[in-house]
Amino acid sequence: MPSKDQDPTLVRNQPALRTSHGRIWLVVGGIFAVICVAVLLLQARNDVAWAVIGAVVVVALYCAMIVARFMVPPARRLVILACVFAAIPVWTIIWLLVIIANSF
Repeated sequence: MPSKDQDPTLVRNQPALRTSHGRIWLVVGGIFAVICVAVLLLQARNDVAWAVIGAVVVVALYCAMIVARFMVPPARRLVILACVFAAIPVWTIIWLLVIIANSF
């Protein structure tokens, strides 16, 4: 039986979390951010202020990805990029629910 550090099925042993330089996380994160901002701004017809606040937070999360890419040491960089990347669609879904709830 392989040791915990060599087990290929562990989430932390994915090549994307061990060997990437972080560029792909920025590219995919940028695509997700653009999609999420577009979806939020499409909801502006229901409530402009809430939609703009949600879009600004998505842009801030993407900016946090850029800062993490260049400022965080390599040992933790990819995990932080993955977590912030995951936060973008999660935030968008939660904020869409807030916008929808406020429109009724």
